[in-house]
Amino acid sequence: MSNSVAVVDYGMGNLWSVSQAVRHAADAAGVEVFVTADPDVVRRATRVVLPGQGAMPDCMRELRDSGLLQSVLEAAASKPLFGVCVGMQMMLSRSEEGPTDGLGLIPGQVQRFQLEGQRQADGSRFKVPQMGWNQVWQSQPHALWAEVPDGSHFYFVHSFYARPDEALHSVGEADYGARFTAAVARDNIFATQFHPEKSADRGLQLYRNFLHWNP
Repeated sequence: MSNSVAVVDYGMGNLWSVSQAVRHAADAAGVEVFVTADPDVVRRATRVVLPGQGAMPDCMRELRDSGLLQSVLEAAASKPLFGVCVGMQMMLSRSEEGPTDGLGLIPGQVQRFQLEGQRQADGSRFKVPQMGWNQVWQSQPHALWAEVPDGSHFYFVHSFYARPDEALHSVGEADYGARFTAAVARDNIFATQFHPEKSADRGLQLYRNFLHWNP
């Protein structure tokens, strides 16, 4: 299955939006996109996208119960892997939500925003979840940032955020009450807390870069 992307369907992702965005990005690249619950399709694909939404304990349970966990771990060891939203949080070691263990691919913890009593610049209270557009600053250079201007806006919906143990694994940051990690990367893994598929041209550019990325 040469030059193909598997979008992993384990029952917990925003599959339609993610797959449509990846397909749109793939049009000019001649890349086939498969939404699949078949571990063998994931294994044969040259690239893998792991979406996620909802609660992390549910996502981890469904990934295990679906029979897709091992194929995702194999992908993480051998081919470009893009995690989205909770799919990013799953890359880390452990989350306060539950609490539950993640995939352990990037050492670190996932924590809940603690913004009680804090106010934004306009005087309004911070709301959890963060929901809406926010600027992302490229804290580390990465191939997937190509043609994405530093400080671009992306769309977020989340109550928890990643805290990698190593600063070098935090490649994008945003501010919501305090600075937090918005994108992580290690070797052949790249993942975002925000939703590229809901982030207009900048999000599509990330997917285009992913389709050409050869780590």
